[in-house]
Amino acid sequence: VQIGNAGSFFRNPVLSASAGWALAALHPGLPVYADPSSPDQVKIAAGWLIERCGWKGRRRGDAGVHRDHALVLVNHGSASGQAIGALARDIQSSVAERFGIQLEPEVVIV
Repeated sequence: VQIGNAGSFFRNPVLSASAGWALAALHPGLPVYADPSSPDQVKIAAGWLIERCGWKGRRRGDAGVHRDHALVLVNHGSASGQAIGALARDIQSSVAERFGIQLEPEVVIV
């Protein structure tokens, strides 16, 4: 079954290495990706953050989060752009509240 989506909706946040490793120490299992070309920065897995906030597989009407991929927002039928946007903002708010990280969209919103 194909479900309308734009791929990964949010970027993986880039943090200072010290902030990223400190966050990982508070949340065991948090994937942290070091970049040898930028040793003072790391990437944090946005999908893991979203999943830990309970969004994976959730749905509001026809707007939802993919059941297998927490980074993918989906349109199950007739969700409006406003509905997808509202869902995205709620996800951003919950991640910011729980982890102190502001997720940024990866998709181009027109």
